[in-house]
Amino acid sequence: MTTLDLPRRISPGKALQDGFTLAWRGVLKIRKNPEQLADVTLQPILFLLMFGYLFGGAIAGSTSAYLQILVPGLMVQNTVFASMATGTSLNTDVTKGVFDRFRAMPIARSAPLIGAVVSDVVRYAVALAVLLVAGTIMGYRLHTDPGSLVVAVALLLLAGLCFCWIAVFVGMLMRSPGAVQGVMVAIMMPITFGSNVFVPSDTMPGWLRAWSDISPVSLLTETMRSLLNGGPVTGPLLGALAWMAGIVAVFFPLAMRAYRRRVV
Repeated sequence: MTTLDLPRRISPGKALQDGFTLAWRGVLKIRKNPEQLADVTLQPILFLLMFGYLFGGAIAGSTSAYLQILVPGLMVQNTVFASMATGTSLNTDVTKGVFDRFRAMPIARSAPLIGAVVSDVVRYAVALAVLLVAGTIMGYRLHTDPGSLVVAVALLLLAGLCFCWIAVFVGMLMRSPGAVQGVMVAIMMPITFGSNVFVPSDTMPGWLRAWSDISPVSLLTETMRSLLNGGPVTGPLLGALAWMAGIVAVFFPLAMRAYRRRVV
């Protein structure tokens, strides 16, 4: 079948099936090249060791006490950082001509994008698992119940899928994978460090505290701490869900428009 013989219309069900097929391709790539997971395996441990032992005594009085604050916050930060890889991966495939091959196949045009987004759930799950294991070894303990942990992990996986649309948008605009990485770091670094992940918001200057109190990372962090350590969940959870819906509402159409211009 030539490119001209390909069907012009593909049903939503077939498009979804094609997307999951390419998502499995992404999982196989990770399995064959596990070094792709270096950022989501080494970074969580390094951050946990560095901040836990260096600043635990100064911020919370002891490392063990600080871990109860730090681990839920790092779960959020590492998920946000892991979402950046989606844009880099897509840009790499585009610049290397992989999407030219996809266009010659009888698959939905959206399938490569769906596959890249879905397969990155593996990265989010690995980052969370590594962080929780390392945190437990260092002394972190769950103070609620396993059901709350499952809800917390599911919420962070959903958050990663929402934040990744920012990375997809940037990935489709930039000309090289290196540029994507640089722009995403410039966006995500202030968002994550200008939050309550590492320190309480009330220790910040007024203008920064005002942002930190309403930022998506801070609200997600408060939700994680409430789910894992105990505390009111509803307020921060609703705020986090509102941010996630807003991010998708803004960046999903922008990402799809940029994707169509670049590869379709």
